[in-house]
Amino acid sequence: MTVNLGVIEGLFGKPWSWADRTTVLRTLAPAGYRFYHYGPKADPFLRRRWQEPHPPEQFAALAAFAAECRARGVRFGVALTPVGSTHPFDDASRAALRRKLAHLDTLGLDDLAILFDDLPAELPDLARSQADLVDFCANATRASRVFFCPSFYSDDPILERAWGRRPPAYLADLGRFLDRRVQVYWTGEEVISREIGVAHLKRVQDELGRKVCLWDNYPVNDGVRMSQYLHLRAFTGRPAAIRNHVSGHAINPASQPLLSCIPALTLAANYREGDGYAYGQAFLAAATTVLGPDFAATLRRDILPLQDTGLDNLGPRHAELRARYGAIDHPAAREITDWLDGRFRTTLEEVQTQ
Repeated sequence: MTVNLGVIEGLFGKPWSWADRTTVLRTLAPAGYRFYHYGPKADPFLRRRWQEPHPPEQFAALAAFAAECRARGVRFGVALTPVGSTHPFDDASRAALRRKLAHLDTLGLDDLAILFDDLPAELPDLARSQADLVDFCANATRASRVFFCPSFYSDDPILERAWGRRPPAYLADLGRFLDRRVQVYWTGEEVISREIGVAHLKRVQDELGRKVCLWDNYPVNDGVRMSQYLHLRAFTGRPAAIRNHVSGHAINPASQPLLSCIPALTLAANYREGDGYAYGQAFLAAATTVLGPDFAATLRRDILPLQDTGLDNLGPRHAELRARYGAIDHPAAREITDWLDGRFRTTLEEVQTQ
């Protein structure tokens, strides 16, 4: 069974350029990535200002990227967060959603994702209200697949600390109220899951009445703390056997688009190779594909300071790394030097306002 791999561009902080997205698409499509959901938190016209249309120039770029996806056999989708639309979900909310979806449909959407992640969630009848809105959108859009990210998209208790109390039987209620065709995004036992196993996925499937589509928060490195680190290592903790218990597996990429392709390629190898998968070997093969052999070998030697030490703790290594990667003429090397220069730091203000 082939797993349905994809990208959910759902990170906070500095947005990618359209050229970045195209490079990622062209790198991952040959490895079996088959859908791309555009939903960066920095796009206000999909979140805080969702009722407004994108400016013409930005919408034209979005349309061009959608066409590029289709040309490469990749389904294109938009991830919309209709902030404030569920309470109340009234005639005004329905009219605004209908206008927005009609506008987005001109892109030729294959997929539509409705997201309620990382927003205040202590609201009455949360599951019913969200399911009603998602079903309305599913009937209003021309997209042939609809995805939904619930407010509580993981078992992780941090979500309650951040966004409010989880309603009793929230997942089971969603399973009853949502149309069976709607796919549900889920990050695993944690927001950033170290491991995702069959037993956990079976339990969630039983509650929701459907297999989940994994929203894998690796290699994403947004947020005040995580932006201190580059996430480069190969995927582990995702046994190939989980392919039979998910409807799809999407990665949320890092702020560094080209470097994100390295772990992304290892996820494809993980599923392809099964019990023969070796994460160190997979990293080197993926890095060689993206960077070439010499650069890949250099990056492999520097994984410890880049991924584990933290930007503010590099000390004298900072200047050494800055000189080494500053001398390499490659866009991924520039991503590393930009990170070393602090250009990828995500601030608390960005997380709170995007």
